Amino acid sequence: MSKKFKNWLKAATVRAMKTVAQTALATMSTTALITEVNWIVVASTSAMAGLLSLLTSVAGLPELKEESEVVE
Repeated sequence: MSKKFKNWLKAATVRAMKTVAQTALATMSTTALITEVNWIVVASTSAMAGLLSLLTSVAGLPELKEESEVVE
């Protein structure tokens, strides 16, 4: 694996995990009580957000552009 790909994978994974956490919190906060949370909806919505985040990262990550400018 190239260093460039490893850096992209790390940055994309961090971004996706943050997106998953934010989506889960937002989805859970739509209910009045924790016992009313539909956990299947929370899990599926969060997983989809993470997948979309990874797919969006294919177009480019600003974090890596800043790093490549320094290297070049």
